[in-house]
Amino acid sequence: MWSGGLKWLFLILGTMIGAGYASGRELWQFFGHESVLAIMLFTVMFSICCYVIMKISYETKSTHYLPILERLVGKKLTGIYDLLIILYLFTTTIVMFAGGGATMEVVHLPYWLGIGILAILVVILFFWDINGMLSMNVIILPLLILLLLAVLSLFILSSPTALLFEWTKQSNWPSAFTFTALNILPLVAVLSAVGHQIKRKGEIWIASLGSGLILGGVSFLYNQSLIQVAHDLLVYEIPLFAILKNYPYYMILIMSVLLWSAIYTTAVSGVFGLTSRFRDLLGLPLWMVAVIIVTIMLPFTTFGFSALVGFLYPLYGVLNLYILASILIFPVLKRYDLLS
Repeated sequence: MWSGGLKWLFLILGTMIGAGYASGRELWQFFGHESVLAIMLFTVMFSICCYVIMKISYETKSTHYLPILERLVGKKLTGIYDLLIILYLFTTTIVMFAGGGATMEVVHLPYWLGIGILAILVVILFFWDINGMLSMNVIILPLLILLLLAVLSLFILSSPTALLFEWTKQSNWPSAFTFTALNILPLVAVLSAVGHQIKRKGEIWIASLGSGLILGGVSFLYNQSLIQVAHDLLVYEIPLFAILKNYPYYMILIMSVLLWSAIYTTAVSGVFGLTSRFRDLLGLPLWMVAVIIVTIMLPFTTFGFSALVGFLYPLYGVLNLYILASILIFPVLKRYDLLS
């Protein structure tokens, strides 16, 4: 039970901890000052969402997300959310590939070579079907989280006031809902694809509670650290580097590897969500579907996606609030047999 639970826990973390989260940009955008209550609310809602999605996936033995969407939002809206998930996974994964290319430019490798390396490494995992991705998460995610925790802990030890906050000043609590909502679609896509592999309900509890507590704890430490360097964040494109400004140069290199790892795990999760959706339709092995999807994505990495992302993400945020509400009230509706 524990091994299974930890396997799904790292799958969740791999889906959540992308370059935006690992760099601190995503956290600072949503949280910042007066956000301790918001992070606590996010922790609770995130755990509930993971539990509900995994529970439905386990009960339906799902291999992709369509059956889960039907249970959550009804058949009429399933088509809309299906398209949204495909667009979300497609666009965010392309951005990850582009980010991988840009990261390689730091070490003076060509942009296209960086993208190519990332694409090949993503596809290779799927030669081992879903087990390749799960094994990768079990190896990379603990290292990534421990490294991030080590850096944040060292910073906080040098700034003891970082952990101080006032309970009476928590005006940013509504951001918990938008932050959770924006992360719902990839969770639905990825967790729904492993429903047929979940063996026991205990695995669901371990994965949902564990991932929520880990993300909540890391988010709290990260956010409190960023508050201490808030005056520097306008200068730094990557907030994490503001925390590292007084550290030796090798630490920046190590954390650059961390960011690349986060890009990689997010790209893998995105491709996995799409391959699981189209695998049955195409009737091909998972690795072959991954090759097709990645090949389609690569030409788009040459375009600027700021306009597309600027249009889609606010739309995701609004529409995702509905699915977030559906997930949160699902246990109540099921308990009182109010599901249609």
